[in-house]
Amino acid sequence: MLIAISNTIAMQEYKLKRGFSPDIERIYEEIEKCFPSEIKREGDKLLVSYGVMTELSVYMDGKKVVVNTVTDATLGDDEMILDTNKRFRDFLQLATGYTAKERLKQAKKAVSK
Repeated sequence: MLIAISNTIAMQEYKLKRGFSPDIERIYEEIEKCFPSEIKREGDKLLVSYGVMTELSVYMDGKKVVVNTVTDATLGDDEMILDTNKRFRDFLQLATGYTAKERLKQAKKAVSK
């Protein structure tokens, strides 16, 4: 059983793998593939909500993708939480070109600097 956590807010920057364009239109297409929900534009930001993610905000900062998430696990059951997490991981892989394992390795490397 998963423990429901209400209103978790996280911001993370992800670098792009070589050959992955830092183009917000490409990112829009990746969001579209992963989240069957309306995507809104707010200036240079893309906003979507899906499942237990009340807000996913994505924008480019140079050659990095900046992702802000607001989640409320009390909105769904275990299945919805797992589905939302899988879709989010799939989106990050499509957007950055890196797997979850590779992103974790990069995050650890960045912290140790």
